[in-house]
Amino acid sequence: MRLLLVEDDDHVAAALSAVLARHGFQVVHARNGEEALRALLPADKEPFGVVLLDLGLPDQDGYEVCGKIRKRSAIPVIMVTARADVRSRIHGLNLGADDYVVKPYDTGELLARIHAVARRKTAGDEPASTPADGLRLGPVRIELPTRRVSVDGEEVQLTRKEFDLLALLAQRPGVVFRREQIISEVWRTSWEGTGRTLEVHVASLRSKLRLPALIETVRGVGYRLVSPSV
Repeated sequence: MRLLLVEDDDHVAAALSAVLARHGFQVVHARNGEEALRALLPADKEPFGVVLLDLGLPDQDGYEVCGKIRKRSAIPVIMVTARADVRSRIHGLNLGADDYVVKPYDTGELLARIHAVARRKTAGDEPASTPADGLRLGPVRIELPTRRVSVDGEEVQLTRKEFDLLALLAQRPGVVFRREQIISEVWRTSWEGTGRTLEVHVASLRSKLRLPALIETVRGVGYRLVSPSV
């Protein structure tokens, strides 16, 4: 698996790269946010399986880099930082990070977390095809450039937020998106006071697409998209 390590300290990066290489990872090292974003661009190479993102970067805030990565890709991101407070963790997860590791960390735990997020990503990728112009999940087609959705070839009219919500869930079918993460990604706000709005949009999508089981509620956590049978 190719892994993108975003770390400004060359000594830390060298030591960690050596450990990861011994466990079969092909590590690409980026020293700052700009290098990391450039490394994700080439389409002719094997895609990265995971990004390990240190938050203390010299050119950009690590949170900002995470947000930029998430806008262009569904690649799993694990934040690595010395910030142990709960507020920092929540902020990172709300921006789309898949996991959060606090320094100093145990190498075995870090490896376990890498494999865990990679498995979730693989499971999410299998049901859906992701051509450049859109996503297909059974009878549902989502055209990202034109923001059109159709079921069995019949176009379905969605509001802007309904489309954004569906497109977000469709990036990783089968993977649970936390309520806080959905609110942060789609509504660009905090979770508090917005829960009912999310529930209404989910209900509307189920009704308009005439596929009640398409979006599954995971009690106490959030929602996931279940790829329908063709």
